Amino acid sequence: MKIYFAGSVRGGREKRKEFEEIISKLKEFGKVLTEHISDPEIEKFEYHQTDREIYQQDINWLRNSDVMVAEVSILSIGVGYEIGYADAMNKKVICLYDLNSEKQLSAMIRGNDKIEILEYTDINEALKRLEKILKENKE
Repeated sequence: MKIYFAGSVRGGREKRKEFEEIISKLKEFGKVLTEHISDPEIEKFEYHQTDREIYQQDINWLRNSDVMVAEVSILSIGVGYEIGYADAMNKKVICLYDLNSEKQLSAMIRGNDKIEILEYTDINEALKRLEKILKENKE
């Protein structure tokens, strides 16, 4: 399984540790095309690419993915764009949302019946639910 993971990069890095945990879980089910998202020094990756190159690379990864998983607790225009793009390609989209977040989840995400939303207060609880969904999806 090829998995596209999305999480805030330029919008804020407060959930980077959770990104690491999510990506680690996702790797049990296949190749995570975007595992660099959890890197504490991601800026080093970005400095070597133009915005256009990042866009083209990410769109290619999205097109080639089987499923998209996004951590959406931090508002991010980029993550929202990627979710919309994946949805338009009829990809399975799973969003993890921390109920302790100061921001409300976008109605465009919450209102889309095709997007599976895993609300959580404990990341381990969310990872168990994510694992169950991915096992079902793999079968």
